[in-house]
Amino acid sequence: MKTRLAASAFALLASGAVAQDLETTIPSSVGAVAPALQNHLNEDIFDGVWNDEALSMRDRALVTFAALMTRHEVNNIESHVALALDAGVTPAEISETITHLAFYTGMGNAIAAAEATAPVFEARGITADDLPPVDPELLPLNEEAEAAREETVQSNYANVSPGVVDTTREILFLDLWLRPDLEPRDRSLVTVAALIAAGQPEQMTFHLNRAMDNGLTQEEAGAMLSHLAFYAGWPRVFSAMPVAKEVFESRAE
Repeated sequence: MKTRLAASAFALLASGAVAQDLETTIPSSVGAVAPALQNHLNEDIFDGVWNDEALSMRDRALVTFAALMTRHEVNNIESHVALALDAGVTPAEISETITHLAFYTGMGNAIAAAEATAPVFEARGITADDLPPVDPELLPLNEEAEAAREETVQSNYANVSPGVVDTTREILFLDLWLRPDLEPRDRSLVTVAALIAAGQPEQMTFHLNRAMDNGLTQEEAGAMLSHLAFYAGWPRVFSAMPVAKEVFESRAE
């Protein structure tokens, strides 16, 4: 038996499938050990942040998946993959998120996430034919933005590690970021979510600016921070808040 969501949460959620998925992310033992925590889950998370229209349920599912993968919460990934699919994230987008975040959270996290995702794909009949090809036709490159990024990295780090500079250019920004089955906005969204969940706010300035250049609004970015407080913890979100504040203020000038 799983914990029961508040009735009002069911009424507000996008579909019965998503409501059921949220319910099954929490084992019944939580209520037996920490009833106050179960109440917070029902009222503050399921009936609260997941219903906040400042960020779509589909985006919340993607952000949550990115945070769980980053934090290596393998036991929670399977149920949240099912939730993400029912919230509108496509199998191709989940596949691309795992591949993308391998380079931002580590290959071990990506392999573990793939292993946890596989049973859900199998149960739903999702095969390789539903997933992105290895070598798709890439999106057009923003040559001006890439030139500026490359100049910054070259000037700062070419004498430190030419290998990092070269692979960052060739693998990440001339390939990974141009793969078409995860929109640039969504690549930025999961990257920023991963940086917050990993406690790496010093890397956020570039990526949050890139996210907003790619279409993420300030309201959505703020809602992402609020959402991640519950999944990555308040200290990591408050470490990220000054960076977000600086980005927002600089873009308003």
